[in-house]
Amino acid sequence: MSQSFHVELKKVVDHSYTIEIGEMLFPSLIRDLQQGLVPGASKFAVITDSSVEPLYGRPLLELLLQNGFAAELFSFPSGEKSKTRETKARLEDELLSRSYGRDCCIIAVGGGAVTDLAGFLAGTFGRGVPSLNYATTLLGAADASVGGKTGVNTPVSTNLIGVFHQPRKVYIDLAAWRTLPVREFCSGLAETIKHACLADAEFFRYLEDNIGKVVSPDGELILDPETCEQIALHNCRIKYEVVQQDEHESNLRQILNLGHTAGRALEAVSGYELLHGEAVSVGLVIQARLGVKLGYMTDGEAERVVSLLQQAGLPAEIPASITNRMLVDKMYTDKKVRSGRIRFVFQDGIGAMKTFADGAYSVPVEEETIMALLEEIRG
Repeated sequence: MSQSFHVELKKVVDHSYTIEIGEMLFPSLIRDLQQGLVPGASKFAVITDSSVEPLYGRPLLELLLQNGFAAELFSFPSGEKSKTRETKARLEDELLSRSYGRDCCIIAVGGGAVTDLAGFLAGTFGRGVPSLNYATTLLGAADASVGGKTGVNTPVSTNLIGVFHQPRKVYIDLAAWRTLPVREFCSGLAETIKHACLADAEFFRYLEDNIGKVVSPDGELILDPETCEQIALHNCRIKYEVVQQDEHESNLRQILNLGHTAGRALEAVSGYELLHGEAVSVGLVIQARLGVKLGYMTDGEAERVVSLLQQAGLPAEIPASITNRMLVDKMYTDKKVRSGRIRFVFQDGIGAMKTFADGAYSVPVEEETIMALLEEIRG
């Protein structure tokens, strides 16, 4: 005879936080800490990568120390190739060896790879410690630093291992965009265009009219301050409105994966030679062309998407070194796959998303349909 006992754990959790957009925000971060943004934190770990370390990691560390905070710097080699469980374990061991415990706070300083990895670390270290994100790239501002999705890459797939862990605050430093290589900045524009495609037709038109104010046709960064601020604000608003309704990606939040079914696969199959935004750009093209075939977009709408991506200095074609078979095989590792079937989210024209049976935002697409479309794209 057995007995059972019901464990009642219903609770309301407030994961609200502020996103501050501006230039040179270190003084603001210090002021927030002095005013108790992270109560109970007695030690701070600044986590960054090798590219950002000299520009922002070390200066922030010095400022923390000057203001009486106990802090140390932890760095890893830059790039998606370093965003692994092995890197996370090494950082965790370093934190433990320096006596970091549950009274610490993680400050992630960098782009998407840094906030993904540091956020995952914060979500599991001591079963969860507070974290702050200081985004230094457009990609970080547009996507990775906002929303609480964290994770690492594995040989099988990107971002498949991770947790949801919301930061206490996000700082988006527009001045840092001026330090970015052109290719890195353009990579971030892919997520910006994705947001316009899925939620805001007016913002899409704004980008069509103003993309030349941030990057010139011959590939030079212009970075008009007002345009950069509008891009940052719209990115945060669109992502916030989705995450607010579906923090843990049970359905609606899947729309933020627009372009990522093929995009993440391309990124991995390329050995991360393609930057995340470059892979997502091609993924957006594949999604749009497939959407035309399935009746969700017009040819003209798909052409506008392709044209805007190209004006932003982004690729629109699958690299010749990646075969259709390689790409489709990797798509089977996507997080949206159910019962062994590849699923896509699709635009409903420009500025909205298609919904399917029972209000689902993703739909299975047969492999034969995908392969035929890829053959057609390659001409």
